[in-house]
Amino acid sequence: MSDLTTIARPYAKAAFDFAVEKEQLDQWSQMLSFAAEVVQNAQMKELLASSMSAEKMAEIIVVVCGEQVDAHCQNLLKVMAENGRLKALPDVSEQFFALKQEHEKKIDVEVYSATELSEEQLANIGSKLEQRLARKVKLNCSVDETLLGGVIIRAGDLVIDDSARGRLNRLSDALQS
Repeated sequence: MSDLTTIARPYAKAAFDFAVEKEQLDQWSQMLSFAAEVVQNAQMKELLASSMSAEKMAEIIVVVCGEQVDAHCQNLLKVMAENGRLKALPDVSEQFFALKQEHEKKIDVEVYSATELSEEQLANIGSKLEQRLARKVKLNCSVDETLLGGVIIRAGDLVIDDSARGRLNRLSDALQS
């Protein structure tokens, strides 16, 4: 875990708690995402690396973000600037999104298959995963030509390898034990 991830956690949690209280999860998600993009800009990275005062840096960030962020998000940006934490803003946005997904009981699932899956197959995979994970599932599908057959499903820490190679490896392990 990087230092920025650890630094970002309390800011993301505070922003998330505030957004939940004000029922503005989507707006905050968009504002943090935009501010994170601003901070990742090459010119802004140079600015953040400079020895500029925190007040001046906060003022510049707020002006650059403009109307894309409201007064509350501007306050968060100012606090992060005062504490020298603006570099952690992309991690704050990422952690905020994860908290939002958890709160909304949603999860993004990556599905890799040897061939394009039919709508029926996708619906079947989606419904089975929703039952198993007790969440709304968003499937992100892609074709992986290196697979001989079957699918590999990744949902957070859960990996389901139902590919031909995965099955052969499990069979080999069972025969060897």
